[in-house]
Amino acid sequence: MSFDKPIADIIRQRSSCRTYLRKPVDSDTLARLTDSLTSTRVGPLGNRTRFELVFATEGDSKALRGLGAYGFIKGATAFIVGAIRQDEKALEDFGYLMEWMVLKATDLGLGTCWLGGAFTKSRFARKISLLEGEFVPAVASLGYRASNPRWVDGKIRDAARSDQRLPWEKLFFDGRFDTPLSEDVAGEYARALEMVRLGPSASNRQPWRIVREGAVWHFYLRRTPGYRTSNYARMLKMADLQRIDMGIAMCHFELMARESGSMGGWRVSDPGIPLPDELAEYSVSWVG
Repeated sequence: MSFDKPIADIIRQRSSCRTYLRKPVDSDTLARLTDSLTSTRVGPLGNRTRFELVFATEGDSKALRGLGAYGFIKGATAFIVGAIRQDEKALEDFGYLMEWMVLKATDLGLGTCWLGGAFTKSRFARKISLLEGEFVPAVASLGYRASNPRWVDGKIRDAARSDQRLPWEKLFFDGRFDTPLSEDVAGEYARALEMVRLGPSASNRQPWRIVREGAVWHFYLRRTPGYRTSNYARMLKMADLQRIDMGIAMCHFELMARESGSMGGWRVSDPGIPLPDELAEYSVSWVG
């Protein structure tokens, strides 16, 4: 999938859009986005994902009201709906591919909002005729941004700390978790790491941690205490959103690395680096 603008510009431009113009997306933009959806199906860790573009219909907003802040989505004219099977690293691949689609939509001038939750038995799953063994861990709303967002949009952003990001020394490390990585040492990968830092995540928790070991970049998930086991998450039978967040981080990192000329790739091979605490777990590595 190609982009018209530099990846860093697209990532910086993307932000969660909850209020849209009630204006259909033009046919050329829809065709380009649909082509991207159908051409990108297998994630970097081997899981096959199915994406479809579905148009908004009466009742979609009502279906979102039971999902907390997602009920505040207003005026979306379409949704990207993805389905995947429950296999190893499936959620990481899903997050990687869905974020790729979100960035493509942003590149085409559209507003989007990640909606992660319990969609497997929803009207969105029915719209794509969910197959046996598949589940829908997230969807993305889509449309033209309203020029004047509602006051509630700002309240939601404030509550989620959407405009705040953890500093480098909390996210990126050199060799071991007690040695923060500097931008100078990161070298040509500094921009890729910064785009990871700016990536979206569920409730803006930024669960990714990255340790450099020579030419290899090890990605770790540091879970937010109680996030997955909360009454809210259990009640809705939500997908493991922080694993999806890891896929988003992978997407940003790889797109920037490729744009910089890197020929690296992903592999799953735990290096055995001592973990900082029981909340951290190894996820995947980029071999440059």
